[in-house]
Amino acid sequence: MGASEESIAQRVWDRQSVWSQAADQAKRAIGRARTVALVLGVTGACAGTAAAQVMAWSDEAGKVLAFLAAVAVGLVPLATRRAGPQQVSDWTRLRSLSEELKSEIYAYLARVAPYRDADAPQTLLDRTERVITDASDLVARTTPFTPRRRALPAVTDVGSYLELRVTGQVEGYYRPRAARMSRRSAQVRRAELVLAATAAVLGAISGAFGSDWATAWVATVTTVAAAVTAHAAAARYAYQEVEFSRTAMELESLAARRAGEADAGTDDAFVGQCERVISAQNEGWMAKWLSE
Repeated sequence: MGASEESIAQRVWDRQSVWSQAADQAKRAIGRARTVALVLGVTGACAGTAAAQVMAWSDEAGKVLAFLAAVAVGLVPLATRRAGPQQVSDWTRLRSLSEELKSEIYAYLARVAPYRDADAPQTLLDRTERVITDASDLVARTTPFTPRRRALPAVTDVGSYLELRVTGQVEGYYRPRAARMSRRSAQVRRAELVLAATAAVLGAISGAFGSDWATAWVATVTTVAAAVTAHAAAARYAYQEVEFSRTAMELESLAARRAGEADAGTDDAFVGQCERVISAQNEGWMAKWLSE
């Protein structure tokens, strides 16, 4: 690859970095908003129940707890607003554009269609501009960022593409992400089990001893359990675990089927299939996020 060609590729790689950082920031903001909303909801429910019970022996403490409950509940809509449909839509589009630019770069470096001809650099620039133009309303989200200093992927042909893009993506991203989502799903299940057991014990105390305080806390614990379940559903841990694992297996299958000498057409088809699998994973979770 000539110096000018490498310069053009580096320019697009830098732009991909900027869009990736913007997508990461948008995702973190959504995650923080949902976590804050969960904490506020749980705090409001617990403080409200505690206020009613504490009021009997300390009017001042009861009022403080009641005030805390009211504030917490009142702030929940403000927190969830930062994780609303528009914010999710912006994040998924930012991530989609970032991944599309990455796909173009890898195909360009591997020298497969449409980057086999002498005008490959211009083709890369044209396709990059087309992608960014389609998301021009999001350009303002990228202005706070500058490109991270990173070299181009060391891809020079389909063999190095297989090693760095396919195997690297499977071992460095999809498998670890699937494991991470599995751990988070397990944590949620444990929390739900603990809360369900707590509610059962409180219900037994209420029924056996006629304890009003236990009766009140049964409803509160049930509310907290519902909030935790809703938070996990919004984060889609189980769905992401399945999708990451499925994509890893599909890429491994494609890599295993590619053996021996290959011609230009076979190389083009192989890279195209790999990028479609990666794109399908991206589009799949984007559709899932946007469907609710």
